[in-house]
Amino acid sequence: MFEDQLESVRKASRGDGRLDLALITDGLRAEREQGITIDVAYRYFQTPRRKFIIADTPGHEQYTRNMATGASTAELAVILVDARNGVLPQSRRHACIASLLGIRRAAVAVNKMDLLDFRQDVFEGIRAEFADVLARLGFEQPVFIPVSARDGDNVVTRSPRTPWFRGPSLLEYLETVDAAPGPGEGPLRFPVQIVIRPNQDFRGYAGQVVSGRLRVGDPVLVLPSRLETRVTAIATREGDLPEAAHPQSPVVCLADQLDIGRGDMLADPAAPPTVAREFAATLIWMAAEPLRPGAAYLLKHTTRQVCADVRAVRHAIDMRTLEPVPAPSELRLNDIAEVEIETHQPICFDSYRRNRGTGSFILIDMISNRTVAAGMILDSTARADAAGRAVAAKHRGLTVWFTGLSASGKTTLCNAVYQRLAARGCKLELLDGDTVRKHLSKGLGFSREDRDENIRRIGFVAGLLTRNGVIALAAAISPYRAIRGEVRAAIGDFVEVYVNAPLEVCEARDPKGLYREARAGQLPGFTGIDDPYEPPLGAEVECRTDRESVEECVRKVLAAVDRALSGY
Repeated sequence: MFEDQLESVRKASRGDGRLDLALITDGLRAEREQGITIDVAYRYFQTPRRKFIIADTPGHEQYTRNMATGASTAELAVILVDARNGVLPQSRRHACIASLLGIRRAAVAVNKMDLLDFRQDVFEGIRAEFADVLARLGFEQPVFIPVSARDGDNVVTRSPRTPWFRGPSLLEYLETVDAAPGPGEGPLRFPVQIVIRPNQDFRGYAGQVVSGRLRVGDPVLVLPSRLETRVTAIATREGDLPEAAHPQSPVVCLADQLDIGRGDMLADPAAPPTVAREFAATLIWMAAEPLRPGAAYLLKHTTRQVCADVRAVRHAIDMRTLEPVPAPSELRLNDIAEVEIETHQPICFDSYRRNRGTGSFILIDMISNRTVAAGMILDSTARADAAGRAVAAKHRGLTVWFTGLSASGKTTLCNAVYQRLAARGCKLELLDGDTVRKHLSKGLGFSREDRDENIRRIGFVAGLLTRNGVIALAAAISPYRAIRGEVRAAIGDFVEVYVNAPLEVCEARDPKGLYREARAGQLPGFTGIDDPYEPPLGAEVECRTDRESVEECVRKVLAAVDRALSGY
């Protein structure tokens, strides 16, 4: 320590006149007044063997988010256990969070042994209890060390007051333990941060190598477009390089002029990440306001920021037992849970255990812009893979045809699906039956022949859009099965959505008063009253709008769209 730092600690020390070493890291006034750690403090030191960075994190449950912040970049955890109190719930909490954040090595410092006369039975009891916890959490060969931090026993050198202990001192262990695999190991992952275009002759993509290596001449896969190209140059401020690795931040030039922007990723073609909109994750909730399933947030992942919905909470984790417990109605400050998340646009990710850089994310409140949660992505599910393949596949057109009685909810559902697909960045057009009647089909009546002609016109436009790579959303009563089949056959890429609501429900809704007029004889030939509606026999999706919410219906339609676009 520098002399001025030591002098500051000496002046701030209270009590029996001894140097209070805790003040080296507890620098905040509130920390010194209360005698606790609140925020994360980073301190740097080195020995002849190694360089170290200490992240001193708080132990109290109230500051779990601070502990998670400090642990997120660590390779090893030193967990302090008060010998007088034994293994507390907060000890389990610290171990659980460290495990979730990918730490696999731990040293358990059983502190304040001097207050218990360095009793071996106390130390062995704590080791037996906590070793079982650490084994369940996946820690590799944790080391237990009896220490007196105040007196220095077994901290730097081995203590004569623990002749029964044959292990290393804490510093000896830290100097000799095998380092964890570096964050840069694994297949290539290069999230693009910005496009560099100083002139017409140069186009480069700047970012940081999260893992793997970039070499001139190597093939790379561009995600989410899945186009392949190769590296032609790796530029830096100091000049061009033959290769770059983590944590370098070069500018990469490619052989082909591709549409690449912020949030896209260059990856190893032989080992690409998952591209998907749906995944499961472990979430640490960090906000005073609770999380409610279905709420929308901004999700920051590598260099990409997208809208996201927390669709469901699978289960929470009980910190006392480390066992899953039934999903709560909402997550509160410092709760840890497994959740399902859906993003409005695809992201390129690995599971957190395989790659911290591409497996981690944060959630941001859209209004306050505050970080409300930190997340670690779990292994992708089959459903997420299917959705990822659908969205990541080369985008082709599709007609999504909403049919059903008047007031069944076709337009409402169609608009909701339009908004969700627009948020993904899809090319879209909406063909609403009422709007088409005012323009494209102006002058047509409501005889069977005129109704069929109206549907043919809508189908013709939808077909043109589909062939040109647009998703056409058409909402029309289209009561006759034969003409719907004719349109389907003409277009080919077609998803039929049967918006099913009983006639009595539609009449009760009747937003335009059409059913009332039809019952009064003012609208002859009205579908459902004196003209039949022929329900689909093989619709890809059926939405019961009298029983299902709009969100439930939207999810069913989007799943069908994803399957159709991916060919599944």
